[in-house]
Amino acid sequence: MGRDLALIIPEIAVLLTAVGALIAEMLRQPRISLIIAVIGLVVATGLALRLLGTDTTIFGGSFRIDTLSIWAKLILLPATVLAMLLARVDVRGSAREGTVYSLLIFSTLGALVLAGAGDTMFLVLGTLLTGLATFALVAYPDTDPATEAAMKFFVFASVTTSIMIFGLSYWFGASGSTLIADLPAMDAMPLAVILGFVAVVVGLGYKASLVPFHFWAPDAYEGAPLSIAAYLSVVPKIGALFALTQVVRHLPPETGWAAVMAGLAVLSMTYGYLAALVQDNVIRLLAYSSIAQSGYFLLGILAVGSSELALPSIILFAAAYAAMNLGAFAVAAIAGRTLNDFSGLGRSRPLIAIAMVVFLLSLVGIPPLAGFVGKFLLFAAAIDVQFTWLAVVAIINSALSLAVYLRIVVPMYRGGDSASVELDAWLGFVVFATVAATFIIGLGAQFMIVRDIV
Repeated sequence: MGRDLALIIPEIAVLLTAVGALIAEMLRQPRISLIIAVIGLVVATGLALRLLGTDTTIFGGSFRIDTLSIWAKLILLPATVLAMLLARVDVRGSAREGTVYSLLIFSTLGALVLAGAGDTMFLVLGTLLTGLATFALVAYPDTDPATEAAMKFFVFASVTTSIMIFGLSYWFGASGSTLIADLPAMDAMPLAVILGFVAVVVGLGYKASLVPFHFWAPDAYEGAPLSIAAYLSVVPKIGALFALTQVVRHLPPETGWAAVMAGLAVLSMTYGYLAALVQDNVIRLLAYSSIAQSGYFLLGILAVGSSELALPSIILFAAAYAAMNLGAFAVAAIAGRTLNDFSGLGRSRPLIAIAMVVFLLSLVGIPPLAGFVGKFLLFAAAIDVQFTWLAVVAIINSALSLAVYLRIVVPMYRGGDSASVELDAWLGFVVFATVAATFIIGLGAQFMIVRDIV
């Protein structure tokens, strides 16, 4: 037991941080709550660094300490810190400000549980923990749009999570175990495997906003505070996609799950960008963009177990996606929620406009930015497992995405009136940090790839 607890010290630190932030809020000290939250998550990130290279399971195989779960901590904990700094701008001086910081941390803990899930019960626990926290965060402004968005989010999540729990009962009934590692024992019962897998895709697909489980996302992003929309687009999504990766590692290939992943990837990428093309609200545009980006993750997931590039591509693209998407939302927090608000940004705030161009080009996959190397590895992983046609579809969708993101870039430099915006110090820091991460991840990963080739 002592060994098991020692290996989840980062998760314990995250839990204690959430409780500490909540206690500070109960004492009406929101600034202290934020300080506790930031320091606690930074400490937890440092503790996770010590685990790099570990590959084991704890608590009877129900939780995994492996490459995927460790990198989930190293990506999601810093991303949560940046999301909290964005939230500081949204909720500063409001009632229960510290509650927002605490809920963000509890939700991140749920995402970490998903990323390390070795048991179906952890899939349920992680889904519920992230869901309950994010429902409250979306509804926090107590406005009609926020309340409506939270209700849609809640209803959709309740249905999809119920389907997942029901489907997981087939896995338990067929294998007599809740451990994901015991799935190969059901090779004589393919129908039970398929039913359970479909249920898991529904339950995790909604959290990752994969088509056709995406309907809640645009409304929730638009109705929620912008910082919460940024958080939803990154942390719960990556946690769910990492959980899906943990599941498919043990699914028998005869069930055809890789073909299902390929189909969902095509639907998510294509529909996401086509829907984004007609949006005038930047937040809804970024919401549909995040739906499309989820489809790219599936290129790596379908290669799990068959290609050595699968896990590195998923992890690298997750890090790149977290940086560029949080950065894009941070710029939207500075400029505004509509395309008209971006008019003239290139003149009034040239550095902020350049940062937005960097994020959007990275989302397209233009070198030498992080998005390029992430997508490059995802395409290579798909080709490595004979899904070349899917890589071609993904490349075509990347070209389509350029038209989507130019709808934001063009008004910034061709708009009539110069936008008048104020730059908050926290927002400026988030933009700077995410721009730096976008370049560092991209250049660093490309250097490593070239060195390995040479």
